[in-house]
Amino acid sequence: MDRLSNTVRPYAWGSTTAIPELLGVAPTGEPQAEMWMGAHPGAPSRLDRGTGEQALSDLIDAAPAAELGAAAAGKFGPRLPFLLKLLAAGSPLSLQVHPNLAQAKEGYADEERRGVPIDAPHRNYKDANHKPELICALTPFDGLCGFRAPEDAAELLARLDVDSLKPYVDLLRAHPEEAALREVLTAVLAADPDEMAATVTETAAAAERLGGDCTPYVSIAHHYPGDPGVIAAMLLNYVQLQPGEALFLGAGVPHAYLNGLGVEIMANSDNVLRCGLTPKHVDVPELLRIVRFEASEPGVLRPEASASGEELYETPTDEFALSRYTLAPGAAPRDLTAATPQVLLCTAGTPRANDLQLTPGASVFVPAGEKAQLSGSGTVFRATVVI
Repeated sequence: MDRLSNTVRPYAWGSTTAIPELLGVAPTGEPQAEMWMGAHPGAPSRLDRGTGEQALSDLIDAAPAAELGAAAAGKFGPRLPFLLKLLAAGSPLSLQVHPNLAQAKEGYADEERRGVPIDAPHRNYKDANHKPELICALTPFDGLCGFRAPEDAAELLARLDVDSLKPYVDLLRAHPEEAALREVLTAVLAADPDEMAATVTETAAAAERLGGDCTPYVSIAHHYPGDPGVIAAMLLNYVQLQPGEALFLGAGVPHAYLNGLGVEIMANSDNVLRCGLTPKHVDVPELLRIVRFEASEPGVLRPEASASGEELYETPTDEFALSRYTLAPGAAPRDLTAATPQVLLCTAGTPRANDLQLTPGASVFVPAGEKAQLSGSGTVFRATVVI
C-alpha cells in the first residue's frame, strides 16, 4: 500500500476554499477545482517505494500484471481504467455530453485520419474511450442532469414571459419528445449570437423577478452572460444532491455541475462535447449526433449497504466501482483485500489503512492482491474495477 501525492488542478470554475477546508490547509486565493488520484497521463499521482518519488503511471507501465492484477490487466489493458477526483465547483462547469465507446472509437479514428492535432482547440476526441462518470456529494451539491419532459421545459420557459423564448415553447409543445428536444436545442445553439445574448439577458432578468425554481438560472447567467447554454440549461433537470447522494452520467446525457464539493470517479478518458457555458469550442453537428434526445429522471443514487460494512454505488460500468466505508469509533477493522487495484480516499476522521494514518484528503494506492485493512474511525471511499 502506497501513500499518494496528488495534483490539484486550478481550473477557473473551481472553489477557492472547499478543497483547502477538507485538507485542513490555508486557501491560496486561487481556484482549486480538482484533485486527481490515479494514473492519468495529464497528472498522475506519485508515490515513493523507497527509491524516490515515481509516477503511478510509470510503475503500472513497468509491471501491469503485478500492479493491476492479471484479470484487470487482461480486461482493460495495461492501465488503470479509472480516475478518482475530489471536485470542488465554485461556479458552473460547461454543459456537456460524453460519447459511448463505439462513438469514441469512431470519432478518434476519424480525427486521426484527418490529421487534427491532439491538442487542437477544435479537437473533440482526445482518445478512443468512453467517459461514464459518477459524482457523490460531500456537501450539498447542485447540478443539471438529463432532459426534462418537453412539457415541463415548455412550462418553465413560458412562465418567464420572454417574447424570444415563445418559439421554443411552441416547438416543445407541438412535437413528439425526441423531435421537440432536438429542434429546440438545435435552434438555441444555431441562433444569432447577438440575438441570443439579448435573449439570455432578458431571461435572466425575468428569472430573477420570479425567483423560486428560476433562481439557479440567474446564477448561471451571471457566470456566463449571453451564453446560449443558459437557455439550454433550462431544458435539463435541476438536481440538488445531499451529502452521500450521487449521480451517474452515462453516454449522451447532457449535464453540468454547478456548485459543491464531491468525490468523482470516471473512466480514464478526456472526451467531452460541449453544449455551452464555456468559451471553448462547441461542435454543434457532432454534439447533436452524440446527444440522446430523451427525457429522463436524474436517478439520484444512494449507496447499498452490505454485511461487510461496504456501501456500494451501483452503476452499469465495469471500469470503476465506487463504495464508501464509515467506521465508528471502536468498530472492528474492515478487510478490503482484493484481486483488483484500489485507490482509497479519506474524507472524514482519522482512520488507518494498514499502518498508514489517514486524514481528510489523504489517499493510498493498493496494488492488486495486497493486504488492505481499515481501522479506527472516519469515512473512506474505495475506488476499484469490476472483473
